[in-house]
Amino acid sequence: MKEEETVVEQCACIHVHQELKDRIMGRIPEEGKLNDLAAFFKVFGDVTRVRILYALLCSEMCVCDLAQVLDMTQSAISHQLRLLKQMALVKNRREGKTVFYSLSGGHISSILSQGMEHIEE
Repeated sequence: MKEEETVVEQCACIHVHQELKDRIMGRIPEEGKLNDLAAFFKVFGDVTRVRILYALLCSEMCVCDLAQVLDMTQSAISHQLRLLKQMALVKNRREGKTVFYSLSGGHISSILSQGMEHIEE
């Protein structure tokens, strides 16, 4: 099935609305923060990481449980958890020899919910 072509409209002439440009330029974050934001959203670009986040949305879990629920190896889960932890999306706590992972905050749940809401529109 062929995808429908999207046409992007352009202005017929070049005219800069200076007041608007000046107002917007002052509101766009600095390049470093935009790079951090892009890296943050890039984490959500991998289905394995999203599956892990959704599992942790349901409950705190250890690597063994995550591996069973997601039908993956513990090594693969650990690799993705390392990245999720570096990006502060998950946190962990130790209980004896077991390490439990959970979402780092309610805002992660909101991001997942808003993303799902957007694609279901």
